Amino acid sequence: MALLDIRQRSGYLFLAVVLGHIILISAQVNSRSGVPVLEAVTFGVFSEVQRATSGVVSGVRRVWAGYVSLRHVRVENEELKRQLAAAQIELQVQRALADRSRRLEQLLGLRDSSNLSTVAAAIIAAGATPDFRTVTIDKGKRDGLHADMAVIAPAGVVGRIVVPSARNAKVQLLIDRNAAAAAIVERSRAQGVVVGAGDERLQMEYVSEVADIVTGDLVVTSGIDGIFPKGSVIGHVETVEKAGSVYRRIVVRPAVDFSSLEEVLVVLTPTAARAAAEGGTE
Repeated sequence: MALLDIRQRSGYLFLAVVLGHIILISAQVNSRSGVPVLEAVTFGVFSEVQRATSGVVSGVRRVWAGYVSLRHVRVENEELKRQLAAAQIELQVQRALADRSRRLEQLLGLRDSSNLSTVAAAIIAAGATPDFRTVTIDKGKRDGLHADMAVIAPAGVVGRIVVPSARNAKVQLLIDRNAAAAAIVERSRAQGVVVGAGDERLQMEYVSEVADIVTGDLVVTSGIDGIFPKGSVIGHVETVEKAGSVYRRIVVRPAVDFSSLEEVLVVLTPTAARAAAEGGTE
């Protein structure tokens, strides 16, 4: 066993001596280009190592550059998203301002064409229950408002003031169950009373048996109730039910879309009927 170890060591020593001689000879022997063989071999080996190392470093640099670029793109995307969201919000604000401007122009047009003294008001709240169809406006007694003043919109009649306070007022919508307005059919001059039904429709009652009313007729205020100015649009006849010579049910579709009201006009000028009543009282 010891003899085997000695032989292995001798073999290793011999190989080392041979390798050393080869290296010394390579260092002394020149290649055709005049460069020592050892130097040429060493250069070749190390150049391959350098090439591999350079490839790894370049790859790492590319990956890092890609990562940095990706982060930069991600930051840019987030910034663009924020800018887009801000632009969308600004667009919505501008659209809302444009819509409000159009509504105010319509109110001004109504005020100018009606020859009535009015005050513009914004709706700031709505009734909490469907049984009482009311809204609250941002004008009150200090603006000259009092109970039973008519409230109108460019499309037609809205309702009347029922509870005014110093700065606000509650408006009973015409579609409220307890609301009513003296009305007349513009085409045939048939008269009656339009009352609220609690939903989005009105009913015309107390109509003469011989009155001429058909679907599509325009219904306006007659002015004899002392609240609504004469000739204000109420709506159009939607259905007419008649049994013999008696009207059973006349449904009127309001001209005003009560679900989208935002601004209204309160009529300060008393109607002729109210002025006559107040004059008689005095």
